[in-house]
Amino acid sequence: MKKMGTKTLETERLILRRFKIEDATEMYNNWAKDEKVTHYLTWPVHQSVQVTENILKMWMSQYENLNYYQWAIELKGGEVIGSIGVTNEMDERLQCAHIGYCIGTKWWHQGYTSEALKEAIRFLFEEVDVVRIESKHNRENVHSGQVMKKCGMKYEGCLRQSDIDNQGFYDACFYGMIKEEYIK
Repeated sequence: MKKMGTKTLETERLILRRFKIEDATEMYNNWAKDEKVTHYLTWPVHQSVQVTENILKMWMSQYENLNYYQWAIELKGGEVIGSIGVTNEMDERLQCAHIGYCIGTKWWHQGYTSEALKEAIRFLFEEVDVVRIESKHNRENVHSGQVMKKCGMKYEGCLRQSDIDNQGFYDACFYGMIKEEYIK
């Protein structure tokens, strides 16, 4: 496994890049203050742009760590619409990455999240050389599971009442992909 850090990635419609403090207002307005976005997430809506700035400062301070992956999802043309990243430091022993993502409601159901996830999967398998990529969602958040399936991840099971989000304890549905299954 190679430690690459959060490099800029590009797709047909998106640029995945490091966050910068100037993203705070768009992050706050486009998804961080939206209760629909945070409904199934583990963090509460941001009460002010200052909260968003503090989160960004924390993320930005970790970019020196080459085992840290946190991208802003930016539309080509400049607007930041979401985030995607490896949710905890990668498990080097298992060479596994757990991915989490969120996107503003204005961009739901347009393929942006799948496009970003596919590129993150490509990068993690082809450049970082991980063995496994996984993700999970609240059983009630079926759209998140559809994104995972669309990107080639396989449903691996559901652990009842095994995690907690803004709705309380929930059944966590797990998806995964191993390098041998990855198709360019």
